[in-house]
Amino acid sequence: MPDPINWALSWPFFLAALAFGYLLGSIPFGYLLTRFAGLGDVRKIGSGNIGATNVLRTGSKKLAAMTVLGDALKGTVAVLIAFRFGIDAAVLAGLGAFLGHLFPVWLKFKGGKGVATFIGISLGLYWPSALVFAASWLILAFITRYSSLSALISSILVIIFTAFMGRWQYAELYALLTLLLWIKHHQNIGRLLKGTESRISGAKATDKK
Repeated sequence: MPDPINWALSWPFFLAALAFGYLLGSIPFGYLLTRFAGLGDVRKIGSGNIGATNVLRTGSKKLAAMTVLGDALKGTVAVLIAFRFGIDAAVLAGLGAFLGHLFPVWLKFKGGKGVATFIGISLGLYWPSALVFAASWLILAFITRYSSLSALISSILVIIFTAFMGRWQYAELYALLTLLLWIKHHQNIGRLLKGTESRISGAKATDKK
C-alpha cells in the first residue's frame, strides 16, 4: 500500500523543517560567486538568471561549475541533516530547499530554475533517483541537443522510477518539484514549441539552472 507523506506532523516541527530547507536553498551561489569574483551582478547580464548557465556568460567556466555544485549541495545538505529527524522531515526540508532556490527572499524571490537543486535533493533523499535523472538527462541531451527538454523529461522519469520502486513519499515530493520545475521553465517550453529554443551546441545558450 502507498505510504503517503504524514502531513499530521505538529505545526512547529513542520515549519521548522520547511524553514530550515528554505534558508539553505535560498543561498544564491551564482549571485554571490560572481560578486566575490568582481564580475558584478549576474542578474544584469544575459537572461538575468542566477543559475550556472547565466554565470557561464561571465566567461568563467570555473564559477559556473562552482555554481552547479553549490546549488546541488545545498539541497543535499538540507535533506541529509533533516533525515536525522525522520523521512518526513527530510522530504519537507527538500521541498523547502527547492522553494528557497526558486524564490530566495534575499533576491526579491527571483531565483534559479531548479535543475541542479532538484538533482542535489534527489542525491540526498534517494540516490538512485539522482542517478536516473543524470543518466536520462545525458542520453536525452545527446539525442535532442536540448538541455531544457532533457531536464523536463528527466524530472518526469524520476517520478515514475520512484513510484515503481515503491518510494511513494519521494514520488510525491518529486511530483511537486517537477510541477514547479516546469512552471519555471515556461519560457523554455514556449521556445521548444516554436522551435526557437537554443540547442546545447548552438551559439546562444538559454538558462537551464
